[in-house]
Amino acid sequence: MRPDLLRNVALVALSTSAGWIGWSGNVLLLPVAAAFPVFWSLTRTRLQATAISAAYFLAASRGLPQGVVNFYSSDIWPGLLLWLVASSAFVTVHSVLWMDGQGWQKPGRYLAACIAMAIPPFGILGWAHPITAAGALFPGWGWWGLGAMAAGLIVMTTRYRPAAALAMAGFWLWSAAEWTPPSLPASWIGVDLEMGASLGREVDLNRQQELIDVVRAQPPSTTVVLPESALGFWTPTVARVWQRSLADKGITVIAGAAVIDSQGYDNVLVKLSADGTDILYLERMPVPGSMWQPWRGWAGDQGGARAHFFANPAVDVGNLSVAPLICYEQLLVWPILQSAFHRPDSIVAVGNGWWTAGTAIIDIQRASSEAWARLFDLPLVISFNI
Repeated sequence: MRPDLLRNVALVALSTSAGWIGWSGNVLLLPVAAAFPVFWSLTRTRLQATAISAAYFLAASRGLPQGVVNFYSSDIWPGLLLWLVASSAFVTVHSVLWMDGQGWQKPGRYLAACIAMAIPPFGILGWAHPITAAGALFPGWGWWGLGAMAAGLIVMTTRYRPAAALAMAGFWLWSAAEWTPPSLPASWIGVDLEMGASLGREVDLNRQQELIDVVRAQPPSTTVVLPESALGFWTPTVARVWQRSLADKGITVIAGAAVIDSQGYDNVLVKLSADGTDILYLERMPVPGSMWQPWRGWAGDQGGARAHFFANPAVDVGNLSVAPLICYEQLLVWPILQSAFHRPDSIVAVGNGWWTAGTAIIDIQRASSEAWARLFDLPLVISFNI
């Protein structure tokens, strides 16, 4: 095998390993993803940069094909196609911004790629961003930790990469030795459910009563968080049933639901208590394709979930300011950074992950949420359905 070909194969293999291990669902393995800029910077042609970018992203998002099979009860081919489409933003950005040569132009271009993949429009598909590892390397550092992580990633594309790798490895070992998971806010409880695909689809009063029984089993005067889509369609009848059921417990419930109108629907979190009910949060970034379908509007059609890109980054629940993240938002960078800018007191991460069976997607969402919570030293409430 020719030396150049052997080198290229090695870079692709290493990039694949960085994506696979870094995004395995263990928060303390997230820093492995920080090796990606090293491999990107070592490529000698744009084609090589394209190959190692694809290898990294496809390995990091490897659960997507199986998730599509589960969600649509289809064969593997639609999932494989969507997997490739989902990688297009990451691969295109890192391919177009790649350049050969020495100096600081290449680090500058990598910084541009990092920013592009962190914010819309490319950030809409900005999964597996290496900067997510900031919380695993610099817990409690907040914006300074984010800056340190960005600086480390940039230096990894220069000839000073050995020093950067050594420094980041030191912070990694220190963080792992002292690691503690995020705490819960006082008097808050996140409830995980195992209701499969029926959650959000079975919306009769029997299902509402089943969920009410789960909530009423919690201690009085607590705030209970239920998963995405838990309540199904949000209607005045559902609101009245829940309000009456909570009258004697002093419990506040935060739960997922869908608000439907003639133009489409909103994926939301609602707040319920004996004092009343209210829509608390409108999802900023629903899942592209299966939920958010802007092309339908361009064609004059209606339907699909609305994206409220920069709305309600933090919401008030009692005396706490909360940063909500619904499912897909936990995989992206800009929703949590937008929320962190508003200095919330806690993060609430919910999801309905029944369709992720056989994959590490929920573990990755949990790890990502935990990393961001530790970076900004915020309590974290998680509630998932499987």
